[in-house]
Amino acid sequence: MSMLYTKVKLYLEDNSKTWDDTKVSLQNDGSGDYIKSWTYDGLEKPNDSKIAEYETAGNTEETLNNVLTKRKKEYKDFGHQLDLLYHDMTAGKLDNSGEWHKHIKAVKDANSKG
Repeated sequence: MSMLYTKVKLYLEDNSKTWDDTKVSLQNDGSGDYIKSWTYDGLEKPNDSKIAEYETAGNTEETLNNVLTKRKKEYKDFGHQLDLLYHDMTAGKLDNSGEWHKHIKAVKDANSKG
């Protein structure tokens, strides 16, 4: 089940708005997340049924964000990547036989977008 934040963010984007902490706040009082405040001009606060319409899209976005976060961690820092590229250039391997390409491909293969 996707988070309320994700579903509200998608609702806003579908209505040409962006998340703004001064216009919306979420809260959980122990019985579940809900929209505590809503002050977007020209856009009604979504009710439970409208939020439910974003469940599938929310799940998809959260899954993608998890994959991208994991990839970012596994890619290692730019210094490491530049070092791999330098050694590949020195070795004349600026194709898919180079260590940089192998590293990036392994991370992408291990963390597929779906």
